[in-house]
Parts: sequence; C-alpha cells; structure tokens
Amino acid sequence: MHAWVDAADAAAATPLLAVDKENLDAVCALFGAEVRRWCTAHAFAGEPGRFVLVPGKDGAPAAVLAGCDRRDALFGLATLPLRLPEADYALDPRGLILDETDAALGWALGSYQFTRYRKAPRKAARLAIGASTAKTVRPIVDATFRVRDLVNTPTEDMGPEQLAGEVRDLAGRFGASYREWVGDELLASNFPTIHAVGRASHRAPRLAELTCGPADAPHLVLIGKGVCFDTGGLDIKPADGMRWMKKDMGGAAHAIALAELVLHAQLPVRLTLLVPAVENAVGGNAYRPGEVIRTRGGLTVEVDNTDAEGRLVLCDALAYAGEQKPDMILDFATLTGAARVALGPDLPALFANRDDVADALLAAARETSDPLWRLPLWRPYLALLDSYIADFTNAGGSRHAGAITAALYLERFVPEAVSWCHLDVYLWNDGEKPGRPRGGEAQGLRAYFAMLRKRYA
Repeated sequence: MHAWVDAADAAAATPLLAVDKENLDAVCALFGAEVRRWCTAHAFAGEPGRFVLVPGKDGAPAAVLAGCDRRDALFGLATLPLRLPEADYALDPRGLILDETDAALGWALGSYQFTRYRKAPRKAARLAIGASTAKTVRPIVDATFRVRDLVNTPTEDMGPEQLAGEVRDLAGRFGASYREWVGDELLASNFPTIHAVGRASHRAPRLAELTCGPADAPHLVLIGKGVCFDTGGLDIKPADGMRWMKKDMGGAAHAIALAELVLHAQLPVRLTLLVPAVENAVGGNAYRPGEVIRTRGGLTVEVDNTDAEGRLVLCDALAYAGEQKPDMILDFATLTGAARVALGPDLPALFANRDDVADALLAAARETSDPLWRLPLWRPYLALLDSYIADFTNAGGSRHAGAITAALYLERFVPEAVSWCHLDVYLWNDGEKPGRPRGGEAQGLRAYFAMLRKRYA
C-alpha cells in the first residue's frame, strides 16, 4: 500500500543513488567512464525529478541515478515510485545521504493513486526501508491518504451521512463514544446555523461527535468544516467556481485524519472531534440573504451572503466546544478564496489567539516541511462585519481582508480563556507536484500532529 519493502527482504533490490550536479561525476566514476557517457547521451545532469537507469551486463539495471535537491529530502525522490520500473530499490549510501524517514515518507506520498472508480494505471516501485522507519512513518501516510481519499470522493458518495459515517467508524475502531444530531434534531438541540445551511438539501444536515479519553485529561477539541458540496446557496456560484466544491468538506477530512493520529499515538488527552456535515444547496426552503439567525452562542447573525456558509456551520460547533471549557480548540476549513489570493494554494493561513501556540505550530511546520503562514486577527476589521439589525453579518459588503474577517467572525464564538487556532486551507493540488498528485491533499497535518505530540507528551 505504501510502496515499501522491508529492507531485510530486499537483498536483490536495485541500488538507488541520489545525485545532484555537484556529485554526479564522482558517482559516475564508481561505475566507470561509460556511465558518465551514458548520462551525457541521455542529457542527464543530476536535475531534480529526473533519473537514468545504469545498464547492467545482463540487460537489467545495475543501479539508478536519481536527480535530487539535497535541500528537499522529503520530496527529492517523490516522483520516482510511479516512473521507475516496478521493482525493489534500496538507497545506496554512495550517493547523497538522505534521511531514511523523509525518503520513506516522500516515496509513499508519491506512490498515491485514487482507485475508487478506476484501476490504478500501474503498480508503484518499492523502496526498501527499515521496520522501525515504517512503524514511524506509516500512521502519517495513512492519515494523508485518508484526507486525499475523502476529498477526492464525489459528493454522491461522500454526502453528510457518509462523512458522519467516517467519524462513527473511527469511533468504533478506537472504542470511542459517538453521537450525532440529524435534521430537526439540530434545532431541538440548539444548533440553528448548521441546520439553516443544510436544510435545503435532500440529504439532512447533521453534527457528528466523537469523544475519547479520561475526563480529567487536557481536553482537545478538533472541528472540521464538512460542507460536502457548496453551490453557494441562493447566492449561487458560477460554474467554474462550483466545479471542485466536492472538496469543501476538506476541513472535516483534515480533522478526522488528525483525530486518528491522536488516537493512534494514544496522546494523554480527552479528545473531542466535531464534524458539522451539510450540503449548501438551492431549494425552496434554502436560507436567504437578509435572514437573521440566532446562533447557539446567543449572538444574532444577519446573512449577508449564503456563500459564506462555512463560518455558519462552524460557529455553532465552536460555541458547543467552548461550553466544555477545553484546553484547546483547533478548527480546519476550506473557508475563503481571500486566503488563496493572499497566500496561494500551498500556504494555509493560520490564525491563533495565543502567540505561544502559533509559534509552536510554525516551528513544527518548519521541522516537518509542512508549511503554514500566520495571518493576524486584526480586530479593527470587525467593523467590516457590522449589521444594522443584528449583532453582525456573516460576510459584510467589503472585499477587503476576507480571510481575516472570516477568522474574526469565528473568534467571537470562542471563550477568551481557551487556546484556539483556525486554519484556512485549500487542501487541493491543482496540478501534479512531486509527492503531491493532482486532487485532494493534506496540508498542515504533519505540522499539527508534531505540535500536539510535543504539547501533550
């Protein structure tokens, strides 16, 4: 599954030597002058992402020379699993010395293929790694693949019920408690904004909750935006803006995967996972621009734009989490196009109400090569959400600072005494990148898990 083979079983593996422009000549000299000529004939100069097969006397490859950026150990070999001939390969120390953990992770991420609806075009080449490395890396790979699989699945097969089912299945695997509120149960239990956003769909909105861990342990709450498809509602999106809205539940996918990592690692916390799962659909009973909703937190919100639905489904979940006075709340959401305009698709926008937590996350991001970028909770921008009939609006009329105002909206539902981080994340690769195939992607997952391991060690 992860395109690995145990190093102990890989005696016949083909040597793989990582090279760059600086060490190519020295590596070629190990095999003889004819190999240097072979590289020249194939216009190979050690460029990252390229490779040559060194021919053996029997016609089989004697080795692989793989171009690699020594500054990018994680993704340096990530293009190879689906390009090299299907066989076993082993890192050869005569090339660049790469960290085995990073190499194994990058290799596995580069082997991913989404096969729910079609057969894999080919099998991945396998990298020989040690058993201890596999034990360390496998949970991260599994969690990343879970995010990718969930986001890549079309809404017909990943609607609110199926998404909540992922939480229920996770609870079952780890012996956690599970409950959910469905349809009008949301209104009866005071989750009005979740209900409002999802009420127009033929598939009922719901809130899924997983709880696990001792009551006296630090309480960690993970919340993920689970908008399984976003038409924009009555403020309907244009066709090009709607095309990939199956991915609007990516925040929920991220929270589910992170919860699985926390449970697998048995971190000493009381864990709560909350996934508000809805479709933002168009219908006769769709919520309308100009409506005023009294939220679970008691604040009233005027609906300025039905396409700013993510903050609505999150605010009731945040208020519910805050009632439990946890140690920390982390929420994840494909929330604003403004974050993408500001930072592009590769840099998730991090907002935090505690500098120490933000600093810990940014440090973990650097350590794991899983980038994050902090944006400010600039509170003077709260005025951009002013309403003349309610406590505030869900969007406001200004085009300025959209990611910041969305985060400020969410912050109003978090108690000041609680540490809180919000990640506005894209969770999608628009094209092919080393180790990051087109489609759903986990972003910030490794960084968040590394931070949590340190915080709750």
